[in-house]
Amino acid sequence: MGMTQTQKILARHAGLDEVRAGQLIQAKLDLVLGNDITTPVAINEFEASGFDSVFDKDKIALVMDHFVPNKDIKAATQCKQCRVFARKFDIRHYYDVGTMGIEHALLPEQGLAAPGDCIIGADSHTCTYGALGAFSTGVGSTDMGAAMATGETWFKVPAAIRVNLTGKLKPFVSGKDVILTLIGMIGVDGARYESLEFTGPGVAELSIYDRLTISNMAIEAGAKNGIWPVDDITREYVKDRVKREWTAYEADDDAEYERVIEINLDDIDCTVSYPHLPENARGAREGKNIKIDQIVIGSCTNGQLPDLKAAAEIFKGRHLAPGVRGIIIPATPTVYREAMKQGLFDIFMDAGCIISTPTCGPCLGGYMGILASGEKCVSSTNRNFVGRMGAIDSEIYLASPATAAASGVMGHIAHPADL
Repeated sequence: MGMTQTQKILARHAGLDEVRAGQLIQAKLDLVLGNDITTPVAINEFEASGFDSVFDKDKIALVMDHFVPNKDIKAATQCKQCRVFARKFDIRHYYDVGTMGIEHALLPEQGLAAPGDCIIGADSHTCTYGALGAFSTGVGSTDMGAAMATGETWFKVPAAIRVNLTGKLKPFVSGKDVILTLIGMIGVDGARYESLEFTGPGVAELSIYDRLTISNMAIEAGAKNGIWPVDDITREYVKDRVKREWTAYEADDDAEYERVIEINLDDIDCTVSYPHLPENARGAREGKNIKIDQIVIGSCTNGQLPDLKAAAEIFKGRHLAPGVRGIIIPATPTVYREAMKQGLFDIFMDAGCIISTPTCGPCLGGYMGILASGEKCVSSTNRNFVGRMGAIDSEIYLASPATAAASGVMGHIAHPADL
C-alpha cells in the first residue's frame, strides 16, 4: 500500500522508507514557530530543562503578533522575554514592532515555509503552510521548547481524508466559503487527527491565497493538517520567496484514505458560519434578519491583499450602515503598504472603516475591536466560539471578506451579489 502526501513528508523527515497511520515517529524539523503568547511558556520550559543552545538559529521564527504593539504591561513583559531570548541566541527570524505581521501570513510571504517542509508551531493554525505542500501542524509550548533545542519532535502519523475538488467558483465565492462549507459538511471533529488532502481538477481553480485560507482552517474540522499538491500555482508563489532547495511530494496512486469527500465548487455559494461553532454553516442570504454591530476583515485566515481587494470592491462608492463599525487589519507590513499604495485605504476610510496595524487583534479577544454584551460581528477570522471576541453573550458570524463587507454596508448579514 502506498503513502499519502503527508506520510511521505513525515517518512522523509523521520529517515524512514515508509510510515503508516498510527505509527509513532521522531522527525527532524525545518522550522519551529512561536508567537508572543506561546513563546514565553516555551522559553520557560526550555530553561527549566537545562538547555543552553538552540538547534539552528535560522530555523526558529518568533513572531510578536497577538498583542503587538503591546496593549498592557503583561503583553509588554511577554514580548520582552521573547526579545531577550532572541538576542541571546541570535534568532535570525525575530519579528517585532515595525516588521511583525500575523505569523501565518508573514512566514509564507517571507519564504520561511516551502514545499516538503516539516513545520511545527505553538499555535493551532500552523497548519496554514499545507497550502504550499508542506506538513505543518500546531503543538503545545512544551513541545516547542524542546524542539527549539533539539530540532526534532514526535508525531503519530495521521490517517488521511481525500477531498476531491471539481468545478469552478462562482462570482464572490472564495476559499473561505469552500472551507466553511466543508466544515459544515463534516463537523468540527469530522477530521479529528487526520490529514485533509486536497486533490482533483478543482485545485487549479483556487489561488494560493484560497489554499492558505482553507489549510489555515483545517484545524477547525479537527484535522492534524490540510495539504495541497505542489502545482504551477504553488511554484509561482515560492519562486521568488524561498531561497533554498525544496522537494515536492505526491501521494501514491494506491495511497490509503479513510474516506473521500467530493466537493463541486459550482455548488458552493457565499457562506456564513453562525455562533458558536464553525460547523454551523448557512447561506449568506439566510441572515437578512440578523442585524450586526461590527465587521472585522483581516486575521491569519483572510488578511492578505486579495482579501482586502475583495472587500474594497464591495465598499467602493458605498458606506457602512449606520451603527456598524468596520475594522480592517492587513496581515503584514507588505500587505499594508501595498494596500495603501493601491488606494484601498482611501476606499475603506471613505466607507467609514478604520485600518489597524498588522495584528491578530480582536480575533482571539485581544484588542482592536472587542465586542460588548449582546453585540454581533461578521468577521473574516477563523473561530466563533463563545466569548472568542469579547463578552460571552456576543456573537461572531464567520464569513469571507466580501460577505463581511456586504454585511457592513447592509447592516445585516448579506450576500455581496444583493447590494
